[in-house]
Amino acid sequence: MFALLVGIDDYARSGLSSLAGCLNDVSAARSWLERQVRPSPVVRTLLDAEATVDAVVEGIETHLGQAGPEDTALFWFSGHGTEFPALPEESAIESTGRSQALVCADGPLLDKRLRVLLDRVATRGTHVAAVLDCCYAGGATRDATGTARFLPPAPSWHTSALARDAEGAPAGPGHVLLAASRLDQRSYEDWFDGRRHGVFTHALLGALGEVGGRELTYRRLLAAVHCRMQGSGERQHPVLLPQQAGGPADRPFLGGAVREPSPYLLRYGAQGWEVDCGTVHGLRDGENGARGTEFTVLPADREAPGAGQEGPGADRAVLRAKSVRAERTLVEPSSWTPDHNRSYPVTLSALALPPVSVLVEASGDPSAARELAEAIGSAGPGGGPSPLLRTAAGPEDASGLRLRVVVHGGQARVLLRDGSAAVAPLPLAGPADARRIASCLVHLASWHHLRDLTNPDPVLGSLVRVEVTPWGGDAPMLPDGSGELLCSYGGGPGDWREPRVAIRIRNRSTSRKLWCVLLNLTDNYASHSVLFPGHFIAPGGVGHALDGEPVHLSLPANRTPRPGAYVRDWLKLIVAEGELNTVPFQFDPWDPNAPADRDPARHADGVFRPTAPDGSRDMGAGTRPVTPGQWATLTLPLRTVVPG
Repeated sequence: MFALLVGIDDYARSGLSSLAGCLNDVSAARSWLERQVRPSPVVRTLLDAEATVDAVVEGIETHLGQAGPEDTALFWFSGHGTEFPALPEESAIESTGRSQALVCADGPLLDKRLRVLLDRVATRGTHVAAVLDCCYAGGATRDATGTARFLPPAPSWHTSALARDAEGAPAGPGHVLLAASRLDQRSYEDWFDGRRHGVFTHALLGALGEVGGRELTYRRLLAAVHCRMQGSGERQHPVLLPQQAGGPADRPFLGGAVREPSPYLLRYGAQGWEVDCGTVHGLRDGENGARGTEFTVLPADREAPGAGQEGPGADRAVLRAKSVRAERTLVEPSSWTPDHNRSYPVTLSALALPPVSVLVEASGDPSAARELAEAIGSAGPGGGPSPLLRTAAGPEDASGLRLRVVVHGGQARVLLRDGSAAVAPLPLAGPADARRIASCLVHLASWHHLRDLTNPDPVLGSLVRVEVTPWGGDAPMLPDGSGELLCSYGGGPGDWREPRVAIRIRNRSTSRKLWCVLLNLTDNYASHSVLFPGHFIAPGGVGHALDGEPVHLSLPANRTPRPGAYVRDWLKLIVAEGELNTVPFQFDPWDPNAPADRDPARHADGVFRPTAPDGSRDMGAGTRPVTPGQWATLTLPLRTVVPG
């Protein structure tokens, strides 16, 4: 594999506005490649002033040009993008009337020229991929609190000369593009864990780490990235091109063959017992992040304590995390002693949930700020702090999902990272209102944790597929370029007809019976399992949502069908080797009129357990007891729209 990684923060030399996260993007991408790709990739970087137009072109032609048949070439760009009026002769290929370009250290590199350069490499039989984290990237090519990675065209750029090499793209297979935003959108960078990164890069590398990205197709990877970016609001939608079924979008990421992932292993290392997964796989880092994370030896290992036993009293071989590092987790066996001379296959059986960062802006109302601080500080079990919330001092102190509470005129607005409203404004006229706002924050944190939940071990994820087809049709729907399944109303004004679909869960394993539950998470912060409450599906078998009845997709009663109206859902499949407790997956919609002291959190201690600690479930009497086993998740974003 050959990789050319370009990152530009310092545009000041050219008299342009600079960025702060692009070099961090390149560093993180390189670290991921060097950990995950074997044999080791041949990596070349161009940073800041090095990344001139000529240097980037030369890097593609000579460095990526070394790749041959069966090789992979990766071009990664983090920096500014720009757009300008298209030339008259470009009108046939620029439907927006605008041309897009990467902004190199000394000027623009037109997207059409970039396409030609990459496609020429692909003609050799090389798998060519481009990752572009800049504004207008969906045209084949960033803004800050998020900062936009956008520059207006400079007067010194002679756009009439930029059309060179815009024609003559070679015929045959081209490159596959993962872009930070649509061609008419800006892309953003922001603070993540004390460092600036592109929002897209952070989501992409996070998805690659958490869900075993190289086993995913580009299409499935984009869906995972899109879901992770929802905390950034509506304004930035990642894009995959080309989208055609059976094309590059359905190849594994970076062209590698689909592989059956192995379970994680417990082994004895230089610092004691360790499991071979860590932050690169999606676990929280450090000692604080390790609290609550547990692994359990798989029942298939017959020599482990508890193997073959069932029931809540079974002596399971549990390992409690002590410290999470980049590629491994130091663990401590609980009530058993492993053999230092052997390794054990393990599964993740409890996952520490990261707290949501809360920024309170109430400088003009100190009493309201005090009431909110007291309410947030007592929003947990027994009136103590909630492990799901963390008050941040400022944007640079925030990490993960971030919520802002802006107080003005006796109201509190709860906002997402990009400033869009999470819920309608809430009154704030005393301690009771402050407790209701804290309850809202806990509810939002719990819901987002469930929506974004992924198991770093994706063994089962490749065995089960969710298929959504129009009612009466046979061909499954495919996500669009933004990673969503799009369902449209039929008819017209006065006679709008809601779409109907069939939803199937297909077990593609030839030998494993698997338990599945399909959740529907809605954009009013509810979650339910009505579609498929939880059943075993035989090898090669199919489970049908609503027992085979049509699933009606419609706007809520309080949203009038009119052109442009839409509603969002997330279909989340959880698949396991045995029944799970589904109580933690059920959420009522957020209700501002609910009692202010109600605690809606399903994970009061900040830990997600796919099996209940006491072995209990909501499956009813007579079901077989829970045993530890592997589990995985798959999320499909869905948008129902009224066209027009």
